[in-house]
Amino acid sequence: MRTPMLLTILLTCATCTSGHNGTGQQPSATSASAMNPANPDTKRLFYGDDALRARLKTALANKGASYVPRTKHKDDQGAPLYTNRLILESSPYLQQHAHNPVNWFPWGDEAFRVARLLQRPIFLSVGYATCHWCHVMEEESFEDNEIAKYLNDNYVCIKVDREERPDVDAIYMRSVQLLTGRGGWPMSVWLTHDRKPFYGGTYFPARDGDRGARKGFLTLMREQREHFRQNPAGIADDAERLAARIKADMQPPAGSGIPSPAVIITAAKMARRRYDPVNGGPRGAPKFPSSFPIRSLLRYGRRTGDTHSLDMALTTLRKMQAGGMYDHAGGGFHRYSVDARWQVPHFEKMLYDNALLAMAYIEGYQQSHDHELARVARETLDYVVREMTAPGGGYYSATDADSLNLKGHREEGYYFTWTPAEIDALLGHDANTIKTYYDVTARGNFEGRNILHTPASRADVAKQLSLSEAELSATIDRALPLLRAARNKRPKPLLDNKIQVAWNGLMLSAMAKGAMTFNEARYRANAELTANFVLTKLRVKGRLRHSYKDGATTSLAFAEDYAFFIAGLIDLFELTHQARWLKEAIALSLQLEQYHENKSGGGYFRSASDHEKLLTREMETRDGAIPSAGSIALMNHLRLLSLTTDDAWRKRAERTMRAYASILQQRPWALDEMMLALDYYSDASKEVLIVVPAAADPAAAAPLLNVLHNTFLPNHVAVSGSAKQLSRTLGKWVPWVKDKPARGDLPTAYVCEQGACDLPTTKADTFRQQLLDTTPYPGPTAP
Repeated sequence: MRTPMLLTILLTCATCTSGHNGTGQQPSATSASAMNPANPDTKRLFYGDDALRARLKTALANKGASYVPRTKHKDDQGAPLYTNRLILESSPYLQQHAHNPVNWFPWGDEAFRVARLLQRPIFLSVGYATCHWCHVMEEESFEDNEIAKYLNDNYVCIKVDREERPDVDAIYMRSVQLLTGRGGWPMSVWLTHDRKPFYGGTYFPARDGDRGARKGFLTLMREQREHFRQNPAGIADDAERLAARIKADMQPPAGSGIPSPAVIITAAKMARRRYDPVNGGPRGAPKFPSSFPIRSLLRYGRRTGDTHSLDMALTTLRKMQAGGMYDHAGGGFHRYSVDARWQVPHFEKMLYDNALLAMAYIEGYQQSHDHELARVARETLDYVVREMTAPGGGYYSATDADSLNLKGHREEGYYFTWTPAEIDALLGHDANTIKTYYDVTARGNFEGRNILHTPASRADVAKQLSLSEAELSATIDRALPLLRAARNKRPKPLLDNKIQVAWNGLMLSAMAKGAMTFNEARYRANAELTANFVLTKLRVKGRLRHSYKDGATTSLAFAEDYAFFIAGLIDLFELTHQARWLKEAIALSLQLEQYHENKSGGGYFRSASDHEKLLTREMETRDGAIPSAGSIALMNHLRLLSLTTDDAWRKRAERTMRAYASILQQRPWALDEMMLALDYYSDASKEVLIVVPAAADPAAAAPLLNVLHNTFLPNHVAVSGSAKQLSRTLGKWVPWVKDKPARGDLPTAYVCEQGACDLPTTKADTFRQQLLDTTPYPGPTAP
């Protein structure tokens, strides 16, 4: 057993190993080019002083004897040769780079101060813990001694976890997009010491010719360093112009008026033009689930009766679940598909994707009553409960695309793929049925192995195998737990176990909706556990924080943290009918207004008014892989208006719509999630109340609740409880629940629109018909 105290601390030349003796003494410097001869303290400035050395040493010691450094640079005892400031950070992504030979700094004033004093450019690298190509660039470039030496001698290098600092990521991603026309991670940006970008890109192969690249990363680093040295005035001018473009681009253009439902109709027509009629989703590849407006199309079809829109949405859901992007053995979805058929995924699993897709599958089931869609929704939520929920509550962020293969090498997708021999050994006489259903072949469909997928329906496969559908389903039900158990014995992909409020809010909504739709107590318990966790562990001095790991929180929350978590609390209120969740949602909404609202033009800045000042305060102008804060906040305002009848919420909602009006009118597809809120606003949204007589068993309301929760009714709020509870507790927060008695001794449903109610009913069929009544969009809607 080795002693962590003997690890070598990186405080001198990052590529220097001469003099290392395994005792923790610093090796002698061999690179004079890293030093400024006129300033003998340059080395100490760049690598740190004795106090930093002590902190790094303590941090390594605290890792324990079982700690395995993520680096190829180790001594003969397995101790890392290099350790930099990232060992002090909580981010799993930053910790991954703590033993690179590159002398990384975390984002902060120290790095920019050092760059200014040394008159060096800054190299900013942004990624996240489960990013496959981030890992590739690390192995090819940041673990390379020659490249690390050049970086340490000529740059100040900063690592940023985009998930911990979405504000930093957004600004510099926009710079890369403006410079190159595209973006992605890992993101590579060259900055001046005043934080302004002058060059950028994404992944770069290490050297000229690698992966077919004309110029490699090392050549680019040399070119940009020389450009910075020879033409500092030109660099400063370029950076200033680019910074001005970023500032202009990260504010929505001024709007005029409230967008009409015409933008929803326009977006639906555009979706039809982009639709892949064979594979579902958008045409072409790669295919991202967020790139096609499934939930908007479900609403459009509901309001217009357009069956083609419904078919586009439902076909996309069915094609995704049949492909390899869905994890058939373990539940949940991978990040995206690299091909047009949803078959070969990028294997990382993100919490937010699974939250948003679970919601889409729940709504698809409510609209179609297709039990296969319900199965996928449940399996996705089960995966989150089983593998992504922290013991005390809160949801982990992601799992990696890569894992170790049998040879101990990291390999993308190995954990999730199979050979026929592996399945034969596990399943015996059931193996042939499973191999047929999941299309497992000797050739494979991914680097000689098989991604499970289902190109044929259960009915067709059962017929092919001369089985009944029930027999086939029983075989699948027997096999999947065995496959999952065997897979769990393999080295698992890295788990990014930080807990982020925004993504937790998305999954809180999905878990609450799943609990309602499927009447699943486990999902309710899981949702309540997580809501309590966020409110107790991620609220400090009354303010939400962005993320949590190992007992510590990070920065102040961002607008999406507030918006998404508020939405989850409203969903939890509708699930439990406990006033505390609604009270918390209202209080946090007021905080969002106080710290994030653009007081002059409406909408929401991502960072708080008292957050770190960056090049600009971004107002998101598009929904990406996750929705924008403005899109979700708008829906929250409308739902709170429906619940509380407080007109202040209407005013907030209309201010928000005006702020984004120009974007919605010019590029409605850019804010797809906001279409859900516009659909709500333009509809005669319903207030639904189920009153349970005091003498009745609460379970007697089940038939009415089942109708409510299994009907696709996106534009409504709902409350249920005893007459006493409604009057004494909930009535304070939801005024319209008062004075609505049950009829006789039976649970009674009220369906109202802005205070005007249908006749109360105790009959489930009548209740269903009242819920199905819809308000069409004004004007023509034909595609």
